[in-house]
Amino acid sequence: MKLYIKQKAFSIGDKYDIYDINQNIVFNVESELFTIGAKLHLMDTLGNELYYIRKRITFMLARYEIYSKNTLYAVVSQEFSFFKPKLVVESAYGRFNISGNFLSRDYDITKNGSYFGSVHKKWLSWGDSYELDIPHNEDAAFFCALVIAIDNCLHNEND
Repeated sequence: MKLYIKQKAFSIGDKYDIYDINQNIVFNVESELFTIGAKLHLMDTLGNELYYIRKRITFMLARYEIYSKNTLYAVVSQEFSFFKPKLVVESAYGRFNISGNFLSRDYDITKNGSYFGSVHKKWLSWGDSYELDIPHNEDAAFFCALVIAIDNCLHNEND
């Protein structure tokens, strides 16, 4: 299953639209403006919150948590590495390793050591744009929340 995540470039706070292959919006993401640490809400097209992403305050390496209805579903932790971004995800769906290339644009997702999916960041676009490729039977909303956490972890930490 392919989904396309597009950050809105000219908005107050982080906002994303998530599209299917036919360019239909399937999810929206909006951040809260006045919070300590980032907090973003992933919603369906009716405005129902499916997941929210919360940044934990840390000293050096980023850490994000993904919740659904106040239940912790995943912890995304940045690991120290040279040249290649590396993240570990402990989740209700299992353990995922996410490793990227030198420019933090392409990521492979592995689950229990096997290839699971991929994320590709577009080079030229207004705002961040990603293509997410995951198996069809997986929770698409969760993996979209995971990509938003990755984006914030690797690209917004210096903001």
